[in-house]
Amino acid sequence: MPLPKTQPSTSRSPARATIADVAREAGVSKATVSRFLNHRETLLTPDIAARVEVAVAALAYSPSPMARALKRGRSRLIGLVVADVTNPFSVAVLRGAEKACQQAGYLLMLFNLGNDSQRECEAIQALAAYQVEGFILNTLGRDAGAAADAARLGKPVVLVDRRHHNMQADFVSLDNAGAVQLGARHLVDAGYRELLFVSEPMRNVSSRMERDAAFRSFIGDAAPELPGLQGRTFESTEDNGDALDNALRDQRQRAGGRLAGLISSNAVVTLRVVASLARLGWQLGTDLGLVGFDDTEWSPFIGPGLTTIAQPTDELGRLAANCLMERLQGLDLPPRQILLSGRLLPRGSSVPASPAIISAT
Repeated sequence: MPLPKTQPSTSRSPARATIADVAREAGVSKATVSRFLNHRETLLTPDIAARVEVAVAALAYSPSPMARALKRGRSRLIGLVVADVTNPFSVAVLRGAEKACQQAGYLLMLFNLGNDSQRECEAIQALAAYQVEGFILNTLGRDAGAAADAARLGKPVVLVDRRHHNMQADFVSLDNAGAVQLGARHLVDAGYRELLFVSEPMRNVSSRMERDAAFRSFIGDAAPELPGLQGRTFESTEDNGDALDNALRDQRQRAGGRLAGLISSNAVVTLRVVASLARLGWQLGTDLGLVGFDDTEWSPFIGPGLTTIAQPTDELGRLAANCLMERLQGLDLPPRQILLSGRLLPRGSSVPASPAIISAT
């Protein structure tokens, strides 16, 4: 028996009521409804105010907060662009910025680049379409067009962690040089002499380049007082696990009887290194000493515990948002640079001498 034919559904969600609908329902002008909605009932007779109130209730009318904000010339929106929302650093900065914005009565709009520098301009333009009042940028910083777009809009911009070349803006970041020095000094004090700095590809990303430069500078400065100290850099990608394995094998071979230590540039790289050690069958703290940037929730539970350099991510996000809001309130000063210190949290992966927390100066 053939199935009965079904008719396509014609039901649709009811259209959202507009101010014109309310005015028509109440038999008044749109200006009258606007006066009522803006709590200016004193300009209306009680009868007209009552009619508008009934019409608003009958149509379940709710004014668009965006439309009302734009009418006043303020959207109360801040645009945040992050390079990679899967990176724990980006998430932590987002939380700090969001809390500061919420306390000040602003909402944060997020655009995730997914580490695709080609989308930087797209991010600026998309957020600008929502009339954001300013931008917080944690991008790769490689697209000069994106910087130009942001500057052309005439809205304040604050950069977090990564600089944009040719962009004059407030900049909030970790003191990368001090943090690398903290980690490298910890390793050499623990007896490690063959050091490796593992980073994501430099690709002109300012924070990666600053950390690499600081590592090379430390090796050059410390080598005269520490005979046999050697340091190299390896750039790790998501799909070059075999190359990372080989780099660690080479490091152990160069070390000979000396201790081999490694600094990983962020939590993403730390996980790659830990995975490589598992493939090699090595143990943290004995076969390889490790200090990693970013103290994640899982850092204490990997192997004997990961020694980390904790970034003040919450404060970085909060300061970036506060700098932006100061600009929105009319602060007119030359661009500011705010660098915050990291903290070394020694654990078993580097065989620390003591469990104390050491602060960078």
